[in-house]
Amino acid sequence: MAENDWKSRLGVVYSTNPDFQYSTASEEEAPTPDPSRQRLIVGIDRRNRGGKQVTLVSGFVGRADDLKELGRTLKTKLGVGGSAKDGEITIQGDFRDKVVEILKSLGYNAKRGN
Repeated sequence: MAENDWKSRLGVVYSTNPDFQYSTASEEEAPTPDPSRQRLIVGIDRRNRGGKQVTLVSGFVGRADDLKELGRTLKTKLGVGGSAKDGEITIQGDFRDKVVEILKSLGYNAKRGN
């Protein structure tokens, strides 16, 4: 069934070559460098959130699984909610100083932004 999935091939020009095999280019994620080589910036954001404050950790380079694991660790240690996607970790509330301390104890090169 996966070979005949026409939705993934929309916009592809038909080939008359009988030996043609359609393949999609897959992007590989970059390996995650050591925590000491990461430069994380911890800031606060109030825009488009209904007046609520969130702590943003940006600058993470690496695999999405490692980002989610770091986000899960921060949320667990702080006891709050949040999310980790698109290279950013969002923590509910203003926890800039605590997040910087936790990241430094984990070996990350973190600094407080705004």
